[in-house]
Amino acid sequence: MFIGQEYRVIGDWFVIHFTENNGMAFGMELGGDFGKIALSIFRILAVAAIGYYIFHLNKKNARLGFMLSMSLIFAGAFGNIIDSAFYGLIFNDSYHQIATLFPESGGYSSFLHGKVVDMLYFPVVKGHFPDWMPIWKNEQFIFFRPVFNIADSSIFIGVFFIILFQKRFFNTNKHVDE
Repeated sequence: MFIGQEYRVIGDWFVIHFTENNGMAFGMELGGDFGKIALSIFRILAVAAIGYYIFHLNKKNARLGFMLSMSLIFAGAFGNIIDSAFYGLIFNDSYHQIATLFPESGGYSSFLHGKVVDMLYFPVVKGHFPDWMPIWKNEQFIFFRPVFNIADSSIFIGVFFIILFQKRFFNTNKHVDE
């Protein structure tokens, strides 16, 4: 696929929309090469810390649900690191063309400077703001505009379960069901 290309899977409700971002949620980024390297190093350190924490949780016989939630966060973060570390090395750019795997001229960027591929888009509700809205008057409104990937979903689900079941995961009373 090339940047911006999309396939409608379930009408206008679920779309495979090919886009790339520099690696932060909702397309945010730290500026320039230094920002990209800083983000990559931070991610690698965070994933290493999460991996160590999961190892520590296992030794302490932590609750299975909490360990699974942390594992989802770990897997998603690790997946995004792999994408940003290697995608730019093994593909040429996707602007106005379908990217080539292992192009003769090399990839579009160096190690840790690649982008993260996002493809899942769920524009559930579309419409326009009413005329009486002072700031967004007649602007298009799309509920759930972000385009994301499976790794992002994994991180979100892990964090969501930790928040949802925090009393169960962090209660130290022995009589609470696991």
